[in-house]
Amino acid sequence: MLIVTAESGTTVQIATWNVNSVRTRLDQVLAWLQNEKPDLLCLQETKVDDPLFPIQAFESAGWHVHIHGQKAYNGVALISREPLDDVRCGFMAELPDDPEAATLGEQKRVISALLDGVRVLNLYVPNGSSLKSEKYPYKLAWLACLKRYLAAQAQRGEPLCMVGDFNIGLEARDLPDPERQTGGIMASDAERDALRAALGDRLQDVFRVFEPDSGHWSWWDYRSGAWDRDRGWRIDHIYLCDELKGLARSCTIHKQVRGNPQPSDHAPVSVDLDWPPAEEESEDDLLF
Repeated sequence: MLIVTAESGTTVQIATWNVNSVRTRLDQVLAWLQNEKPDLLCLQETKVDDPLFPIQAFESAGWHVHIHGQKAYNGVALISREPLDDVRCGFMAELPDDPEAATLGEQKRVISALLDGVRVLNLYVPNGSSLKSEKYPYKLAWLACLKRYLAAQAQRGEPLCMVGDFNIGLEARDLPDPERQTGGIMASDAERDALRAALGDRLQDVFRVFEPDSGHWSWWDYRSGAWDRDRGWRIDHIYLCDELKGLARSCTIHKQVRGNPQPSDHAPVSVDLDWPPAEEESEDDLLF
C-alpha cells in the first residue's frame, strides 16, 4: 500500500506536452528532454503515422519510445528514461467488448503504460470545434467512454496518473475571461460535467494542490495575439489518485517553452512525486 512518505531526496517526474507535430518540434522536444530529464514525457498531437515517427532520434539520445499515431492528426506517445511495462493503446485496451470504444478508437488519442507500478494514462481529448459542430457530441461521447474506461482500469487496483490535453477549462479560474467564455466550447456545462463524471472521487487536479489562483495558462491560441497578451487557457492537466496525490512535491507549467521560435501553442506541464513510496508499517512491525 502507498502512503504519503518517501525515501529521502528521491523524485520521479512525469510530464505532458501537446507538441502540435512531433516532427516540426523535434529539436525543441529533444532539447527539453535534455534540460529537464523527466522520467516520462507524454506527448499529444504528434500528427504522424507510426512508421514515420522519428523514433531513432529519441533512441539515439537514450530514450525509450512507445507510439500510437495516425497521419496528419491526433497521435499520442510515451518517451521514457527507462523501459515501460504493459503498454496499452486505445479505449479497446480496457473495453474490448464496448462497440463505441472501437469506433472512437479509430482516432489515436489514448495510450497508457506502467511506470514502476503506476499506471500513467496519456490522453488527447477531442476539441469539439464549436457547440453547433458535429464534433461536439463526438467529444461528449468520447468523455463518456473515458468514464467507462477509467472504471474498468480501476478494477486492477493500479495507482493512476492521468495526463494530457483535455481541451476543457474545468473552472472559471482556468479561463482568461470567464464571464465571456463560460458556456462556450471547451467551457460548456456538458463538457465540464462529462469530465467531472469521469474523474469521480478518484482523481484530483494536482496543479490546484499547489496553485489555487487564476492567471496560470498552458495553452495560448496562435490566433489573436494570445501569447503576446498572455491570454491563455489552462487545459493541459495532470490528475492523480489519492495514493499519488500525497506524494506530489510540485506541479509546474513550463511557460517559457511557449516563447520558443516556432513553438507549439501548448507548454509542457510536469509533476514531481516523492519516490519510491514507503511501505506502510503493519501492526506486527510496530510491536518490535
